Amino acid sequence: MPKISQLALALCVALSVQSPHSDAFTFAPRTFTPSTAFVSPTTTTLNNVFLRETAIHSKTCLQMASAMTRLEDSSVEVTITAPAQATQAAYDKALAEVSKSLTIPGFRKGAKIPPAVLENAMAARGGKNAIRIQAINDLANRLIEPALKEDHGLEPIGQPALSMGAEELAEKFVPGEDLEMVVKCDVWPEVKFKEVEGDSKAYFGLKGKYQRKPFDQAKFDTALRDLRERYAVLTPLEDSAHKLGMGDACVVNMNGFMANDDGSKGEPLPNAASGDDVEVILGEGRYMEGLVEGLLGATVGETVQVTVTFPERLKDKTLAGKTAIFDVTVESASSRSLPELDDAFAAQVREGLTIESLNAELRKAVDEEDSKQFVNQRNEAIAKALAEVMEVQVPDTIVTTQAREKYATMMAEFRDQGMADEEIKKLITPENFLKYKDIYKGDIIKDFKVTLAVEELAKLENIEVPAYQIDEQMENLKMEAQQAGDEFDEGMVRQRVQATLQSRLVFDFLAENADLEIEYVDENDVKIDQELLAKLAEDSLKREGYEGNFKDGDIVEDSEQAS
Repeated sequence: MPKISQLALALCVALSVQSPHSDAFTFAPRTFTPSTAFVSPTTTTLNNVFLRETAIHSKTCLQMASAMTRLEDSSVEVTITAPAQATQAAYDKALAEVSKSLTIPGFRKGAKIPPAVLENAMAARGGKNAIRIQAINDLANRLIEPALKEDHGLEPIGQPALSMGAEELAEKFVPGEDLEMVVKCDVWPEVKFKEVEGDSKAYFGLKGKYQRKPFDQAKFDTALRDLRERYAVLTPLEDSAHKLGMGDACVVNMNGFMANDDGSKGEPLPNAASGDDVEVILGEGRYMEGLVEGLLGATVGETVQVTVTFPERLKDKTLAGKTAIFDVTVESASSRSLPELDDAFAAQVREGLTIESLNAELRKAVDEEDSKQFVNQRNEAIAKALAEVMEVQVPDTIVTTQAREKYATMMAEFRDQGMADEEIKKLITPENFLKYKDIYKGDIIKDFKVTLAVEELAKLENIEVPAYQIDEQMENLKMEAQQAGDEFDEGMVRQRVQATLQSRLVFDFLAENADLEIEYVDENDVKIDQELLAKLAEDSLKREGYEGNFKDGDIVEDSEQAS
């Protein structure tokens, strides 16, 4: 997965869609519990406001009033009334700071300079209302955070901004008089599900459709054959002249050697590669290539020379893919008979089973194993249906941020494909970005809703990830990072692993209670959809910052749906 180039990031930052508000203020986030009841007045009267004490500076404690109105798309407007004492304190503080940096004829250093003189001096330097603007900014920086978080239990997304900028407010700012500031910001939305009749839950019975390959009858037949093989009846062969054939079983002693290039015996194999009293069932694909073929036609007491090839994926890399020669002595032989497919056989497997119920269980197991290949498709269908039963307003800040990251990723991919930096710069314009944002807005909103839903459902349904599963994944990822020489932020990775595993559990829970239609199609046709979903999943992971942390078939398929 391509990483976002510094060029693309820098250029896309320049695309930041400016807030319609004049000024934005940054404050450090802190943990808090959002209030469940909000006062949302339409006027700024004190009848419906919260009052609290806030320190304008270390020696002044004053009353500040704020009132909130909810707007569309999970945004709010908060009217903050800074009292007269606060405006005077902020203005005096700004005067003191400015006077330290100015030298005014007729006033010695450190002398108290009248406010009008300081303001005139700043205006002469092109800073009309500069002192008042500084005072307003100081008030905003001190009052906005407690008004949003503590008075109204809001969790801002992005930067809160003054509807009327500090420069405009300065025109009506009077030290020692109340000042009304209106702040707008996007806030973390409330998660609500649509109401349904009865005691049912909106996220039960989700309807959707996805594709997967048909039931694998060949795999079922193989599984049933292997099960019968486990319960095969061995009958010793008394005839010493009996020649071993396919389906027979024998006990052998094996003494192995590495094979020389000319086909002769070389160095002896390690003891672990040889052995006595080894049971061998003559059947295709059971052992290393050449062993069964070399024993066909052998008789009890006979020693035959067998040439074999060790598998390429053998754990012992010194033997993987190598050719060896074994002297194999047949100690005993037996014929094998497989049980009939009847209720007696099923009862052997587990008491109480019938052949009908055994077949049903085996078919289900085979089908569930195959279905794991199509979890992405299943979860995508669930995600679409889940988003439709949610009543959540998605802030534009979220849409813009996610679109910007996707846009930066696309620019990085263009560069990786050989496009010149100058050509990329031409593509990165506010107009192009807004078009791109409009195209992907629906997908971003859906993904965001689903992410919120997964978190909420985990709480509502008490879905928790067992600690040992998180620990196992952490160990694997830590080992991979060490082998690759990458940095490993254990705290951050653990959070992501837990979120990803939790997402998988939530989707499994939803699938158990969903009404999904499965379209069985040819495997080649499904592969096209798999590639598309893999691309969508990759984009989702990039948005969540998972780059390169998970392997195919591990937990990555589930974090793809939580984004």
